[in-house]
Amino acid sequence: MDIRTQMSQHTFRRLLALPQPLRLRTFSILNRPPPNYPGHVPLTLVERGALALGSAFGSLRNPHRHDLIAALGEATAKPYFIARLRAAMLANPTGRRILRDKPRITSQTMSLEKLRQLPENTVGRAYAAWLDREGVTPDTRDQVRYIDDPEEAYVMQRYRETHDFTHAITGLPVIIEGELAVKAFEFANTLLPMTALSLVAVVRLKAVERKRFFETYLPWAVGNGLKAEEVINVYWEEELETDVEVLRARLGIEIPPDLRETRKLLRDKNKAERAARDAKDRLGAGMGL
Repeated sequence: MDIRTQMSQHTFRRLLALPQPLRLRTFSILNRPPPNYPGHVPLTLVERGALALGSAFGSLRNPHRHDLIAALGEATAKPYFIARLRAAMLANPTGRRILRDKPRITSQTMSLEKLRQLPENTVGRAYAAWLDREGVTPDTRDQVRYIDDPEEAYVMQRYRETHDFTHAITGLPVIIEGELAVKAFEFANTLLPMTALSLVAVVRLKAVERKRFFETYLPWAVGNGLKAEEVINVYWEEELETDVEVLRARLGIEIPPDLRETRKLLRDKNKAERAARDAKDRLGAGMGL
């Protein structure tokens, strides 16, 4: 038996000794297995690592690249975190129903026009109003592609499509500061690594925004994310007519300070101070001082 044959047999035995999930991942890019669901792209371990690194750096440079953020979430969700989230759903009666029904949140499955006509302060009305205010739609979420297990892929898709409901019931906007607060809440609540990695974007905040985030919104996010029920188990389609405050109380979520109002008050204060300085300067110039 020549050395190459021995090495081949040794490699084969090592592959067989790998845990089943890793054994399934060991393939060549020239011999890629067929997709497990529409749009699925099987990745080697090297490809997954490269995707994680590339999407992490790219999303840091441009936090508005939702495709890179989505890829980062999928590349870092395995082997433990998305499986843990699926297990949390299986352990919850509502979570099990969601996994069985596999509902999707799109503009085709959810009529925004009907939601806009719901009573004030209902979940559906708040969701539609938040989408209108922020200029986004239910269709802005990318499809999952890089998670192998079809049910785990659905769990990631569900998290992604319900993300805006978290924004809606907390009132946090999609500006970087608000998105960071929601991501911190989601990390404490779901443990998905991408939500924590996204917090690196805090370096892009201005000094006053960074101070406000660390003093107000990060403590709110961590405290509420840890104590709240797991929001992945909310069947949002059945809560559209529920009062927002009732749902928040049931989930154990406190509403954070209004970020847009806080920013507006600060802008108004700075504008008034500039106007006062300018007036003082003009008065001094007029008096020859």
